[in-house]
Amino acid sequence: MATAIASKANHLRNLCKHIRLYSYVGTFGQCRSTVASPSIIHALHLRTLPLIPPVLPFGLGIQSFVINQRYLLSTSTTPTAVESEKPVPKSDAKSHSEGAEKSGDSNQGKSDGGKPVRGGPVSWLSFLLLVLTGAGIIWYYDREKKRHIEEINNASQAVKQGPSAGKAAIGGPFNLINHDGKRVTDKDFLGNWTMIYFGFTHCPDICPDELQKLAAAVDKTKEKGGIDVVPVFISVDPERDTVEQVREYVKEFHPKLVGLTGSPDEIKKVARAYRVYYMKTAEEDSDYLVDHSIVMYLMSPKMEFVKFFGKNNDVDSLADGVIKEIKQHKK
Repeated sequence: MATAIASKANHLRNLCKHIRLYSYVGTFGQCRSTVASPSIIHALHLRTLPLIPPVLPFGLGIQSFVINQRYLLSTSTTPTAVESEKPVPKSDAKSHSEGAEKSGDSNQGKSDGGKPVRGGPVSWLSFLLLVLTGAGIIWYYDREKKRHIEEINNASQAVKQGPSAGKAAIGGPFNLINHDGKRVTDKDFLGNWTMIYFGFTHCPDICPDELQKLAAAVDKTKEKGGIDVVPVFISVDPERDTVEQVREYVKEFHPKLVGLTGSPDEIKKVARAYRVYYMKTAEEDSDYLVDHSIVMYLMSPKMEFVKFFGKNNDVDSLADGVIKEIKQHKK
């Protein structure tokens, strides 16, 4: 019993020392601490606060009551602070950071209206650039195509409008018989513009049509251009086209039309010189047709080739073409 009383008396003395120290600090210090001393907290954690006997003075009892109240407040707040200072395990920190990242991603994946936004593989900007690029390629292709077509047209028109370049290997010397039975050569036509057509008198339709066109173009050339052109007909059927046959035939088209015929070898030679094709078709006794080229040759006063005109030309285009070529040749 005496030992217990002595022990309590020692605790009481220690407490009184701490109370006096606290009162001293509170009297002379500018700022009073609101938290008890760590030694007091440690002592209070280890041991229970002894009861203060009622024999203590009244002021000392009030101070002990304040200390008890502050002790209770400090004990209620200190564990929370201590727990907050405890290190967080790595696994918890990792899970916490992953949760934060997920929450951030979820917030980023939502729009202002709270709806999720899905990113597509093609954006509006890339789609617009693709459309503009395609339109530019199409526009460039169309422009180059039109330019190429225009160049071709211009080149073809320049060739048509310009004079004949060089001398074609068409024409040459010949020796034939005219519709009056006289021998004539190519030299007999020098000094005159000449239009030569190859055909045969038994031709059913093409030769008559072409000779009528030739005769009308010769007259129109004289009227419009004041140029005299001599029309010439050379037969590619020497076996049937005699001098008399040719004479009667040329009278039907134009008074100036000159008809020429000759032997098969002579006709073959002149046709080769003028690059004319002709060949007999199916024969039934003496009735047959001759397939041949349908071309008119414009020859200069020197009996040099200037230009040829095909079947697609009508009277007006033939006359205009002859006038144009003659005028260009004279420049």
